[in-house]
Amino acid sequence: MNFWKNHTALRFILIAVFFVIGLTLTLVGWSMTGKLAGLGLMIVGIILLLTALFVYNAAYKN
Repeated sequence: MNFWKNHTALRFILIAVFFVIGLTLTLVGWSMTGKLAGLGLMIVGIILLLTALFVYNAAYKN
């Protein structure tokens, strides 16, 4: 997967976007104590944080 190794600016932008949106959704969902929608927001936020981690690690795969 040489695409991620060659396009560092795109990788940085994707990681930053996924991280900021994921962290925001997680914190907003956390503040909605006792509501099922809050749990859903936290799950989506965690998925976006894991996606940011996946994009980061894709550059270092053999």
